Parts: sequence; structure tokens; C-alpha cells
Amino acid sequence: MVLRPQSPAQVQDAVRYADRHRDVPLGVRSGGHGLSGRSLNDGGIVIAVDGLDEITELDGGRARLGPGARWGDVAAALASHGLALTAGDYGSVGVGGLATAGGIGWFVREHGLTIDHLRSVEVVTADGELVHASATENADLFWAMRGAGANFGVVVSFEFELHPVGSQVGFAMLVFAPEDIAGFLQDWGTTIEAAHPSVTGTLTISPSSRARPAMAQALIVVDSDDADTVLDRLQPFAGLAPMADQSVQLMPYASLLAQPAGPEANLGRGEPLGHSGLVRHLDADVARGLADLLSSKSSFILSVRSAGGAVAETPADATAYAWRDANFFVATLGGGSLDFEKHWNQLIPLFEGMYLSFETDTGPDVVARAFPPAHLKRLRELKRQWDPSGLFRDNFFIDPTVADPEAAELSVADDSVR
Repeated sequence: MVLRPQSPAQVQDAVRYADRHRDVPLGVRSGGHGLSGRSLNDGGIVIAVDGLDEITELDGGRARLGPGARWGDVAAALASHGLALTAGDYGSVGVGGLATAGGIGWFVREHGLTIDHLRSVEVVTADGELVHASATENADLFWAMRGAGANFGVVVSFEFELHPVGSQVGFAMLVFAPEDIAGFLQDWGTTIEAAHPSVTGTLTISPSSRARPAMAQALIVVDSDDADTVLDRLQPFAGLAPMADQSVQLMPYASLLAQPAGPEANLGRGEPLGHSGLVRHLDADVARGLADLLSSKSSFILSVRSAGGAVAETPADATAYAWRDANFFVATLGGGSLDFEKHWNQLIPLFEGMYLSFETDTGPDVVARAFPPAHLKRLRELKRQWDPSGLFRDNFFIDPTVADPEAAELSVADDSVR
């Protein structure tokens, strides 16, 4: 059953209905593409809040957004005012899922995470009540919503502080043909970390084959509308490896996030399979591990995204998202072979946490990687307060019955033995 509320009151009705039918799964869907697949289920209830798609600019450089709005529409609505909000890198992403998990987008090194600009939320909690949370009201809930929000309720409204954006930004697409993938990854990491904060980049690499050597596509955004400045800040990337193709242009930020046209853009075909991890640096061990992963016998896409800069300006304990020292976010889409999983598992000890929205593995061991022990302990305590019976359990379930992270790890070990 898919429930499609058109107002906060109807969201309350939907949550109360789901509470009366706890014997089936419950998913919450904002209306974006949902790569992890956790917003849907088989044989249960889905609360789809795509009808709550408000985009309202407020006084004082703020905006109120509904969870069903999409980031491409948000960027277009704010553009005429010279304002923006750092968000994901595709316009088809829904506000609700991203704004409760983190938000690693094209301005991340300059402006931090999306949740760092969140000032308040209106959320329907597990008891069906509509609760306002901010730094001064229900502050613990507000802390949890910024990084683990899916466990604590259905947000019906976000209030964000915006940041200025020029009429255009620099956008470069560079296709590298590196002979040494590990060395290239190290050099890429060093170059990104040394770049001006206005520079954010993403690498996409597919495994090589006998017929096709590994190619690395780099998408780089420079937050400047001056052509000379853009070229100057891109110059350090030019010599990283031989280039097979390149394109540099100025375009409005809203155009960069523009959604694909037509209803065919999100067909949702196939079972999603993805992994994620965060690292401080692309050092020799991480680079070799990623190169080994790319040599595995499987079909997948590797993405290495910027996640540093201004993210570290917010203290690690200020939000449920804790991995503030990570400069890079590593994600894979596809894979699944035994060889691929073996190489990925060898990488896990090198990671410092993960980014929830790209991980399809589930279970308490995955949750224990998603949050540091102190954060997870606090989240369990808050889960007991706001959702003690675990109504919201289908998206990185933080089990309120587990006493502490160490107990969760023991539980996993016991299960593996059995």
C-alpha cells in the first residue's frame, strides 16, 4: 500500500495507520531516485511525501522546503535571487532523504554539508505528533535528524539558511587515461585537498578489460563566474594523467542540477547494489585498495567524491553525521560478485565511517560502521525516547533495545557463529 499524503495532517494519519500495522514493513519515500532502495519494500506500506514539495523563500536569506521537492527545482527557484543551497549532485534527488542523511554536493568544500545549513524541521514522530525541532527546541531530536533522521520520523518541512551563488559556475569534464590507477588516485587526492575551497570534484572509474583500459572521468565544479579564475583553479588537474577528452564551460548552477526531461528518467529497474566509505586521504594504502577493487572480476562503477573543506568547520559532535575529517567519499554502484566483495571487504578497515545514502548492506554491523560509538550510544538513547518500539526500522535501523554499540557488535558475532 502506498499512502500519498498532501498535508502534514495527512502524514500524521499515515504514520498512525502504519503504527497499527507493525507486522508489515514501512518505507518513507521523498520522491527522488532513492539509490539504496530502502524507501520501498515488498508487501508493506510506503509513505510517499512527494506531494509535500513546497519551495518558499523566507526573509533573512532562508527558505522553507518540503521533503518532496527535488533539488533541481530548488536550485531553479532560488537562482533568480542569487541564492543557492549546497545539495546533492543530481537535480532528481528528493530533499527529504538527502537532508536527513548529510548532503554531499557540488559546493561541499566551500559550504559544507546540506545539514550544516538546516535551522529547523517539522517532523511527524512515531506517535503521530507534529514536532518542531531546532537548536533551541527539542535540540536532541534536531541533533539526530541531521545525519540519522530516517530513524526518528517523517519530516514535513525544512527551514534552511541559504548561501549566495553567482550567475554561473565553472563546470569541467575531463577524461583521463592513466597508466597507473593507484598513482593517479593519490595525485588526484593531493590536488583536490590543495585546491581552492570553491573547487569540488568527482571521479568516476569503471574496471578495465582486455578490450578497454581504465578511464577516469572527472567532473569538477568551480564556484566562480569568472572564466580566468575557473581556468586558473582547474590548471593543477591538467597534468595528472594523459587526457582523452576535456570540456570546460560556464553555466548556471540550476542548469548543472537540471533534471532529465520526461517520466522515463527514473524507471527504478533492477535491484540496487551499492557500498560506501569515507576516508581522510587518498593515501597509498587506499589508492592501492581502490586499484585492486577495479581489477576485480565484476561490473560496477567506482565514484570518488569530494567531502572535505568546510565540512570540517562543524564539530564532529554537533550532528549525528560525525565524519567531519573525511576528505573523500568512496561509493560503488553494481558489483556483487564474490571477487568484488572480497576486495571491498579488504577496503573497509581503511574507511572512517560511511555515507548512508549509498549503502545497500543492512544489519547492526553496518550501523556500527555508520556512526562512531559515542554517536551511536546517544542515538540509541534518543531512539528509546522518540521511537521506543521501532516503527521507523527500514532505513539503517538503530535498535533501541541494544544497550550500547559493543553489545551490537557481540550480537553480530553471535549471529555469525550460529
